[in-house]
Amino acid sequence: MERSLEATTMENTTSSCFLMERKALVKINRKEVMLAKLRKSCSCTPQKLKNFVMDFFPVLRWLPKYRCKEYIWGDIMSGLVIGIILVPQAIAYSLLAGLKPIYSLYTSFFANIIYFLMGTSRHVSVGIFSLISLMVGQVVDRELLLAGFDLNDDAPPALGDECYAIGIATALTFVAGVYQVLMGIFRLGFVSMYLSESVLDGFATGASLTILTAQVKYLFGIKIPRSQGHGMLVITWINIFRNISQANLCDVITSAICIVVLVTAKELGDKYKHKLKFPLPTELVVIAVATLVSHYGKLNEVYGSSVSGAIPTGFIPPKVPEFNLMLRVAVDALPLAIVSFVFTVSLSEMFAKKYAYTIRANQEMFAVGFCNIIPSFFHSFATSAALAKTLVKTSTGCQTQVSGVISAMVVLLVLLFLAPLFYSLQKCVLACIIIVSLRGALRKFRDVPARYHVNKMDTLVWVVTMSASALVSTEIGLLVGIVFSMLCIIVRTQRPRTALLGQIQDTNFYEDDLEYKNLSTVPKVKIFRFEAPLYYANRNYFLKSLYRLTNLDPNLEAARRKKYEKKEKQHLKKGNHRTVNGLGIGETTLQLVPKQIDFQALVVDCSSISFLDTTGVNTLKEILKDYKNLNISVLLACCNPSVIDSLKRGGYFGRDFECMQEMLFYSIHNAVLFAKDQNKLSDMLLPM
Repeated sequence: MERSLEATTMENTTSSCFLMERKALVKINRKEVMLAKLRKSCSCTPQKLKNFVMDFFPVLRWLPKYRCKEYIWGDIMSGLVIGIILVPQAIAYSLLAGLKPIYSLYTSFFANIIYFLMGTSRHVSVGIFSLISLMVGQVVDRELLLAGFDLNDDAPPALGDECYAIGIATALTFVAGVYQVLMGIFRLGFVSMYLSESVLDGFATGASLTILTAQVKYLFGIKIPRSQGHGMLVITWINIFRNISQANLCDVITSAICIVVLVTAKELGDKYKHKLKFPLPTELVVIAVATLVSHYGKLNEVYGSSVSGAIPTGFIPPKVPEFNLMLRVAVDALPLAIVSFVFTVSLSEMFAKKYAYTIRANQEMFAVGFCNIIPSFFHSFATSAALAKTLVKTSTGCQTQVSGVISAMVVLLVLLFLAPLFYSLQKCVLACIIIVSLRGALRKFRDVPARYHVNKMDTLVWVVTMSASALVSTEIGLLVGIVFSMLCIIVRTQRPRTALLGQIQDTNFYEDDLEYKNLSTVPKVKIFRFEAPLYYANRNYFLKSLYRLTNLDPNLEAARRKKYEKKEKQHLKKGNHRTVNGLGIGETTLQLVPKQIDFQALVVDCSSISFLDTTGVNTLKEILKDYKNLNISVLLACCNPSVIDSLKRGGYFGRDFECMQEMLFYSIHNAVLFAKDQNKLSDMLLPM
């Protein structure tokens, strides 16, 4: 009877715990591969040189194939519209950067030309961007204060102040561009992976609050110093409320009218965007009308309203950024380079996916890097792709970056001839344009409940990043967001979900017993699932969860048994057949095992364990040994090849892997069948 049962058990075991044959791994000589790549990269042939040049300047590939009749009108229309939008935005964003409007126009012009030559995206609009302008402006203001310049708005303009400010901006831009090119050379684009969507959204929203705060004083015409350092947002609002009595009535009325007009036009444009062939140039109309009113109403002379001032025409002679200033801003340039690159590449990938073509992320890094390096010699500051302008570009028929050249020509027209016409333009009008442009970022607050409903942890990352960016500083906020996001990932793997599984009725599948109804437990078998990699940081949590869910700590149970066995031997040695409690030895034996173990096999579902480190392997070896001392077998199921290799190297299966077939299974059900067969065999072999 015993032999027949044992034979049946072995047949079932053989059918359920077979081992799949692994493919032989081909060993790669990494040294030879590296040398081959080095020889290939160092070799120079005419064809390779041609390919290098055409890859570095993608315009050489797509421009000869340009379908003029099909593309030209869409590119011209989108280029004109973006150019018209660029002019007022460039002048407005100069307030954020703390620079004269002429430098913003230079930036918009050169960025469009260089990206036309080097960019791989057909649709993104690269140029001046509010967030980048803010980051540049914070560094410029800090260095001006350290150099002893007066940042008060009512201070008379100084030539040295302006020259030093643009010197700081160009040095910062040059270093940021060098960082981006170096990241492209060493293929460090993976850095952008650490900026999750929650971090970027929180960073953009927090920076938008900072931008909004910086513009409020222009809305009211209040003369307060530009705040610097940590807590700028709070300090600025305190100064605004302290000086609110000094508000300029002319600026307040102008601001109210401009905001109403701009918001109304934006809302109507969003509502009827499908009927409009191109967006309404509201900003340009508002600037033109406001400039005429200010000029003929003499608002600066009569009411003391702050105006843009003289904007020169033409180009200032190029100048090499100063090396000593580069050293001062080298640290500040790093977050600027990363943010600029991440926004550009993410937008490029988004629109490439939408319009079914591909971009080269590494070339995008080179493109945005040279969009910073080359213009820095021509008194320009840092640039990036901007979502709002890119959306307008695509909605007006953009097909290629020829539209960027058209936009650059519009800006060039302003630079050469029309710039002096903006002398009387009020700063409060520019502030209104900036604030209204922040609508999209500020609307993120409305999405918080929906975001919280989808993922609470991501919402927490968004809130922390946004708060740090707004209340501390933009650079610190970005760093805090990245670190906090990583900590959240670590916490998730340190305390992952754990569960005991039950069998779905009439199936070979198993699921969480607490999450699903009508699951049947497997007699004398516990199935434990751990939903994370097993490594040094979550080892203790793994063991605690296992002991808690199975209601058995093998170490405590083993220690308890040894203790009572020792006491029993002492009583027997003394010849005392009765215990201190007056019980007989037979009754005492019942007390020696206070807990009846209700399982003989433990199945560990490893399907969610993506990798094991040395600590993880040792942890599994530890529970294998501890449960074996209690006559409980430990079976592993659903291990991936990486985990199996780690277990082999760690000696989990023995020296020659002789026990591997009885310890490792490719499905939970196979492991359960094996455990049942083993339990039946052990029950039959027990003495009657």
